[in-house]
Amino acid sequence: MSPEIASYIGYAASLFIVLSFVLKDLRKIRIVNMVGCICFVVYGFFSGMLWPVIIPNAIICFVQIYHLLTEKKK
Repeated sequence: MSPEIASYIGYAASLFIVLSFVLKDLRKIRIVNMVGCICFVVYGFFSGMLWPVIIPNAIICFVQIYHLLTEKKK
């Protein structure tokens, strides 16, 4: 993958993370944040295996999935 495309994925990841701070509904926050984390993991892989980017975002992604799956219905 070209470095330019990897940069765009990184920008998209940042956009999703910032957007997750604007939302009020917890379920939407988790979904948007998870998309941002997935983008950061992809960015980390295609930018030269940036482990300090990949590891925490992968963990946060799994935490978001866990909470989305165990969320109690109101």
